[in-house]
Amino acid sequence: MIETYLWVPFTLAAALAQVFRNAFQSRLAGRIGTAGGTQVRFVYGLPFGAALLALFVGVTGQAIPTIPAGAWGWAALGGVLQIAATALMLVVMAKRDFGVAYAYIKTEPVTVAVLGLVLIGDQLAPLGWFAVMVVTVGVVLASLKPDHGAGALADWKSLLVGVTSGALFGLTAICFRASIGAVGEGTFMMRSLLILVASLGIQTLVMAVWFVVRDARAFTQSLREWRLSVPAGALGALASAGWFIAFSLTMAANVRTLALIEMPVVALVSRYMSGRWLTSREWAGFILITIGVSVLMIAHA
Repeated sequence: MIETYLWVPFTLAAALAQVFRNAFQSRLAGRIGTAGGTQVRFVYGLPFGAALLALFVGVTGQAIPTIPAGAWGWAALGGVLQIAATALMLVVMAKRDFGVAYAYIKTEPVTVAVLGLVLIGDQLAPLGWFAVMVVTVGVVLASLKPDHGAGALADWKSLLVGVTSGALFGLTAICFRASIGAVGEGTFMMRSLLILVASLGIQTLVMAVWFVVRDARAFTQSLREWRLSVPAGALGALASAGWFIAFSLTMAANVRTLALIEMPVVALVSRYMSGRWLTSREWAGFILITIGVSVLMIAHA
C-alpha cells in the first residue's frame, strides 16, 4: 500500500518547490524579460540536477544506465515544449491578473488526461476523469476575484495563450513520463534523475543557441541578477526531480491533478499574512479542489 502512494509525497514536494520557483521567475521576467526569466530554470537548474544524480549514485553505488534513442527523443520533445510553455506562462502572467492567468494555465490536468490516453495509453478510471474535471472547475472558481465575472475570462488572446501554455505543460509531462519509461534499466529513482539531467542538458543547449543567435543579453542580465537566478534554478531542479520521480510511479494526470492542492494551501497562507479572509467563491473553489483530489485518491486506490 505504501508503494502504491509513494508518488504522493514527491508530487507535493514538487508542487511546493514550484510555487517558490514561479515567484522567482516572475520577478526575473519583470527585470530581464521573458527569455531571461524562462532560461533560469534550465540553465541554472542543470548543475543542481547533475548534483542530485551524482549524490544518488554516490550514496547507492548504482551504475548509470544507457539512455536509448527513444528516451532521448521523448526527452528532447518534452524539453523544447517545456521551454515554450514556460515562456507563454510568463507572457500571460505579465498581461493578466495572476488569478485569471492561473485559471487559464491550470486547465492542464484535462490536457494531460486526454494526451496521456492518446499518446501512451494512460487510462484513467471513470472516477479519475471525474476528479480531474472537479479540480479544474475548482481552480477556475478560486482564481477569480470577487469583481471578476465571466468577462474576466473573455480576453480571447490571453485565453488562447494561457490555455496553450497549459496544454504544452500537459504534453511536456506526457513526454517526460514516456522518456523515463523508455529507459529499460535502473530503479525508478535512477531513471527519473537520469532523464532529469538529460532533459535539462537539452534545454540548456537550446537556450544557448537562442543566446548566440538572438538574445545574449538575456543570459548576461541573469548573471547580474544571480541572487534571483541561482535560487530559481535550484528550486526548478528540485521541483522537476519531484515531478519526474512521481511520473515514474503513476500516470501524469494523477500527478498534475494532485499538484493543484498547492493552490488552497498557498492562498490560505497568503490571506492569513495579508489579513483578508477568503471570499465565498474562493471557498467554493477550494472545496471543489479538495473534493476532486480526495476522489482522485479513491480512484487511484
